[in-house]
Amino acid sequence: MANLFFSKDKVLRSPSLAASVLPIVFLLVMLAGIIICGSADLINTYSPAILLSAAALSLLLGRISHSYSARALAVGLRRSAVQILPAVPMLLFISMVATTWMLSGVVPTLIDYGLRVISPTFFLAIACAVCAAVSVLTGSSWSTIATIGVAFMGIGTVMGYSAPWVAGAIISGAYFGDKMSPLSDTTVVASSACGVDLFRHIRYMMLTSAPAMCVALAVYTAVGLLSGGAGQASAHEITTALRSTFNITPLALIVPAITITLLALRVPTLWVLAASATTGAAGIYLLQPQLLPQLWNGPAELARVLWSETQFSTGSELLDSLATTSGITGMLPTIALVLSAMTFGAAMLGTGMIATITRTITRRLTRRGSIVGTTVASGLFLNSCTADQYLSLIIGGNMYRNVYRRAGLEPRLLSRTMEDSVSVTSVLIPWNSCGVTQSAVLGVATVAYLPCCIFNLMSPLMSLLMAYTGFKIRSTRASAPAMAH
Repeated sequence: MANLFFSKDKVLRSPSLAASVLPIVFLLVMLAGIIICGSADLINTYSPAILLSAAALSLLLGRISHSYSARALAVGLRRSAVQILPAVPMLLFISMVATTWMLSGVVPTLIDYGLRVISPTFFLAIACAVCAAVSVLTGSSWSTIATIGVAFMGIGTVMGYSAPWVAGAIISGAYFGDKMSPLSDTTVVASSACGVDLFRHIRYMMLTSAPAMCVALAVYTAVGLLSGGAGQASAHEITTALRSTFNITPLALIVPAITITLLALRVPTLWVLAASATTGAAGIYLLQPQLLPQLWNGPAELARVLWSETQFSTGSELLDSLATTSGITGMLPTIALVLSAMTFGAAMLGTGMIATITRTITRRLTRRGSIVGTTVASGLFLNSCTADQYLSLIIGGNMYRNVYRRAGLEPRLLSRTMEDSVSVTSVLIPWNSCGVTQSAVLGVATVAYLPCCIFNLMSPLMSLLMAYTGFKIRSTRASAPAMAH
């Protein structure tokens, strides 16, 4: 055993399949134990420690099997960091946007107008559709959720809907729009990784995404009809409390209008969030001067407001919870989780464990149904291992290009399947950068909103259905084995 740990042999070996799978099994078992013994809310608390433990386990197993070197680990860390680290400053700016949009009256104004205009019965379907439209226009699900999505969370809560259902409708719409937008970076990455023209890729995705979205809207409409708009009794109380605390004015809508315009102009998301936070901070001074004595003694204390929690006492317990801002300190646990996920992904990449698992999976695939089904499963697996959708799309595209070519299947089938199984499911994994972020922004545990993200759940199922029926799937050669079974 000593030789296994201290051998100077420089030849790297591939880890066994059992050793490669063990860290994943450990991770899932520990998370399942937390949910069973505690609650979904504890996931964010304990996930960093579990992810780091799983990373340490993969390194230990890799050391025993001589499957990595310092250079290999450095390469894995670099690949993981390049994709995940940009999320950290975005999370910081998102926390600032949430704070300034609340204190400047942007979110209160949207909530007030929404309660007066939107039908409670069809609220979930409307929230889903509006988030989809904004996300198509901007190409960013993260920005959509962090801005208009936060306002919808407030409106839905006042209307009496449970937070997971509201979050599910927001996420479903935002990820549909992100997926179908030519401005979306994930859509561009998926098409380029599989060698498919961008607009050809988007048109082909409509065959699975449109039915999935229709199912989602139907479910949200049904939930609204069954709920009967409970909670409207508190709506008048909330709007009264809002107007007594904030200046509700159409001028507050200038801030989100600027944000959407910048996103539509393809300004980098980080700069858009910075501009949104800046205009929101200016709105505090210009639109809500009555709040200044409660918040700070001078402009220099703006940093404190952005950094720490700010609470209000409006006379309405529900509005107090909605108006409370957590600041940057509230986002720090989320950042710790993102960095832990990055470490786990780097360990799985650097030890060659992901390569072993993917090589085993793809070795004997020949038929259309099994190829697409395995691609979907691999997408979920990669999202779990790498904790990042971009890295998963790149690895998955490279993994399966030869498999699809060998089976005579179109590259656009691969790009669509990768989107259906990676881009839209990343938000459903508690330690993935998307799941971590949206859980923190909306204030709902990933495991709690997962069953309510109807579009995100239906997309991979639609991809499997199309594959097994062969609908609109063409063979690239006459002799290709394109049977579903």
